[in-house]
Amino acid sequence: MNERFFVNCTTTTTSSGQAKTSLIYGGNKPVLDISVDPPELTVSNNVYKHCYNSKRGFGSHLIQFGKFSISNTKNSFTVVGCDTHASFTDMDSSFTTGCMLSCTSRTRFEEGACSGVGCCQTNFPDAIMSYSITLTSSRNYTDVHNFNPCGYAFVAKEGSFNFSYRDLLDLSNRTQFPLVLDWAVANQTCHEAQKDPSSYACKQNSICKSSEGGMGYCCVCKEGFRGNPYLSHPDLGCKDINECDVKNRCSRRCHNVEGNYTCSCPPGYRGDGYIDGSGCKFPLMQISLGISLALLVLFTFVFTLCWGHKQRSLKRLRRMYFEQNGGNYMLQQIYRQQGHTDRTKIFSEDELKIATNNFDESRILGRGGQGTVYKGILSDNRHVAIKKSRISGNHRQIKDFINEVAVLSQINHRNVVKLFGCCLETEVPLLVYEFVDNGTLLEHIDPLKNKNSLSWETRLRIAAETAGAISYLHYAASIPIIHRDIKSTNILLDHNHRAKVSDFGASKLVPLDETQITTVVQGTLGYLDPEYLFTGQLNEKSDVYSFGVVLVELITGNKAVEFNRPEERNLAMHFASLMKEDNLRKILDKRVLDVKNAEQLKEVAFLARRCIRVNGEERPTMKEVAMELEGLIAVKKHPWVKGEDMMSEVCEYLLGHVASRYGNAPAGTSAGYNGGYGNASADTLAGYDSIQKQMEFEIADGR
Repeated sequence: MNERFFVNCTTTTTSSGQAKTSLIYGGNKPVLDISVDPPELTVSNNVYKHCYNSKRGFGSHLIQFGKFSISNTKNSFTVVGCDTHASFTDMDSSFTTGCMLSCTSRTRFEEGACSGVGCCQTNFPDAIMSYSITLTSSRNYTDVHNFNPCGYAFVAKEGSFNFSYRDLLDLSNRTQFPLVLDWAVANQTCHEAQKDPSSYACKQNSICKSSEGGMGYCCVCKEGFRGNPYLSHPDLGCKDINECDVKNRCSRRCHNVEGNYTCSCPPGYRGDGYIDGSGCKFPLMQISLGISLALLVLFTFVFTLCWGHKQRSLKRLRRMYFEQNGGNYMLQQIYRQQGHTDRTKIFSEDELKIATNNFDESRILGRGGQGTVYKGILSDNRHVAIKKSRISGNHRQIKDFINEVAVLSQINHRNVVKLFGCCLETEVPLLVYEFVDNGTLLEHIDPLKNKNSLSWETRLRIAAETAGAISYLHYAASIPIIHRDIKSTNILLDHNHRAKVSDFGASKLVPLDETQITTVVQGTLGYLDPEYLFTGQLNEKSDVYSFGVVLVELITGNKAVEFNRPEERNLAMHFASLMKEDNLRKILDKRVLDVKNAEQLKEVAFLARRCIRVNGEERPTMKEVAMELEGLIAVKKHPWVKGEDMMSEVCEYLLGHVASRYGNAPAGTSAGYNGGYGNASADTLAGYDSIQKQMEFEIADGR
């Protein structure tokens, strides 16, 4: 068209004899790409550098591209270096931009990204015809010469340069980068160009528009045409494309027309034929749609009937379970409790499913002989423990179960786990208790489970609180209650280590006119009253025996039954044997043994020994046990115990003569000890032999 668009095409022969063609624009700019739409010319642009020298000068370079402008939207000014100042100046509009870089060899460079550390990129606001690059160094690269002897600057197409820290040492292997130029037909507006048809560049089926750089106008093909808008050749200029092949938006039939397309429907169909319009619809489709809608309505109706039937069946089943589990009797009991503000609540199954996330495995707190316990959160944000009992639908047990729930709901003792209510809508009744968050007593005194042992003061307080709670059950409840499963795993601790007696699944209500009841033997190995085991006669002294075993656990730190214990598997028998041999110190928990509490340890040991007597009549009552423990807590420390250097002597005196309480006191021992408890009888020792045999039988039998 004119000299501005001249590109020199040069063919050379390489050393291998192959012909190589090069396109050069503007005398020295290799051409990489020519685009008609958009109107762009991509050429190779040089990298300019400024290196260390003794004169500490600066480098300045002027770059011109003739009549074409450098694209400011597709190029960026890039600077690489660690002691480099580079500026970019428009020679026509006189704006300046640039970068200032400073870094050391210890700097962390971001590989592959020009983030401003060792490499900086900036855009310029306008398309320009020529520019100047100036490079300087503040310290002449003397501090960074070993890894960055030169600074580099260049203008290149965005995305063509990926920074690497190796570029700081030498960028000479990458001397040129692509640069995008915007070109226009002439420095005229479209209105001015169309006035002179002889010089107007846009040919058939094309339109005129302003160039990106604002330096003139350019041509593009009309919508529906493709080709070179500057040529009138029928095959190379803007020619019609078949939209039916490239962008068909017809639902049925497409018809290509010059620069566009149309849609139509086959015979029998209705609509405009366009996908984004009404399309082509056949009445059969409407009929099919109507049938589908009718089937959907029918399915919804049947599903609703089935769902309703299932809900009614579930409701009937829940009602059956409710009546089978004594729900009506429970309602009568609740009605009688109208004067109580915290009376028992009957929960629905849905309430407890929501509270436990449908009884999810992750909510299980523990499994025991009486059932599985889940953690739940009620709608009022109360945390509760929900127990799935193993009680079956035996009608003979229902009344006792309901009586038990009704009585337990009236217990208001701070050391007894509170019963909030129950759910009777399931095959297995569910009990809802308060949630105690600090685990069981066994977890805190077992050295294998908890290295941070409870102090003796805390253990003694827990024993007193537990004894008080059991005494309350025996004597203060409206109907006396025998727990029947007192053990360290059924004594829970809250965050203040306050004792909470739990798990009343095996408990029995004792009528006021009876002192003992006959039941099927039930309990836990190691805690089971031997007299109850042999006779089946359950009374309050059975709980005393079990509590005595807990006392032994508290002062020894051992489990009630330990199959790996070489001396004796049963802790109660082992403890009694050591006391008889004057060897109590051997079994005491060293973590709590101290000169300050030696007297209390001795007294608790004597109390535990009385509680685990084989003959129930020789055991104290729980009221007496609770009073003795409370008395021990109330007794002040002896003022004559001054220092820890006396521990060995005091412990020897207090703990080395235990047998004196059992009739074996040496000469000079106070008679008060003998008079208080008497000698161990032959029947007692024989009783322990029988327990030993019974234990061996139970272990062999798998019980």
